[in-house]
Amino acid sequence: MKIVIPDDYQDGVRSLECFSRLSGHEVTIYNDTVRDFDQLEERFRDAEALVLIRERTPITDALLERLPRLRLISQTGKGIAHVDLDACTRRGIAVATGTGAPFAAAELTWGLVLSAMRHIPDEVAAMKAGRWQTRVGTGLRGRTLGIFGYGKIGSLVAEYGRVFGMRVLVWGREGSLERATAAGFDTADSQDDLFERSDVLSLHLTLNPGTRGIVTAAHLGAMKPSALLVNTSRAELIVPGALVDALKAGRPGMAALDVYEDEPVRDHPLLHLNNALCTPHVGFVERDGYELYFGAAFDNLLAFAEGSPRNLANPEVAGQS
Repeated sequence: MKIVIPDDYQDGVRSLECFSRLSGHEVTIYNDTVRDFDQLEERFRDAEALVLIRERTPITDALLERLPRLRLISQTGKGIAHVDLDACTRRGIAVATGTGAPFAAAELTWGLVLSAMRHIPDEVAAMKAGRWQTRVGTGLRGRTLGIFGYGKIGSLVAEYGRVFGMRVLVWGREGSLERATAAGFDTADSQDDLFERSDVLSLHLTLNPGTRGIVTAAHLGAMKPSALLVNTSRAELIVPGALVDALKAGRPGMAALDVYEDEPVRDHPLLHLNNALCTPHVGFVERDGYELYFGAAFDNLLAFAEGSPRNLANPEVAGQS
């Protein structure tokens, strides 16, 4: 098959052990993201299969119309909100979903917590500039860690907080609250209560119509001026512009972020704030995780090529192509 893999920023896919599974197929890899339809058509026009790296390139009906040879989209991970599934189904294009693990994202979340609270990036930069001990950090022990969404990642971050001696407070849907209580964690009385009481508040919600904009300016304004907000989930959970305004107003006092509305980011108001620590959506960018994500996507592709499609989000197209 002719396979195209877009958006491999680090050119890391070729270095994975699982990449050898595609031996015998014609694979083209692009290391940047483009949005222009003409450029996307040029890159994808001969592809029989696309292997998508998370949600970096939206696959719309208008784009699919220009790709008559496309037979399969194999997604790294389970999320396919960026793929027009109905349009794929109408056109007989199979969409296979993969798997993943929560560990890399949870570890990155905790790295951001420690880095922000102890001002590690600032101190590293200051020392390189010839200055010594420029800020006083804040410890975690005895402080309250708020977890908004107690799923696979949120539950891991909650356990990290417990190990560090923090008081863990959880809010989310009924299932989240039940699981958190069973694990021995306290639950908040409401979303407002969670935001008001947390010293560190970490968002771990799936983005969907019910959670888009669930964090408002009022929620942020109710946070402590000493508090840290961490978002390694999706930027759209927060009302557009609300976090920038809140940080400028000093509530919360800091934010640590790995996700943005429009990626890759070339410039963003958050990058110009001294109380925002920003990383370029690297929560899942870790070798073991990549082997898992891409290994599953490649296996789904090979099964399709052999006439035995599996893990299809639209199984009704099986056998049509």
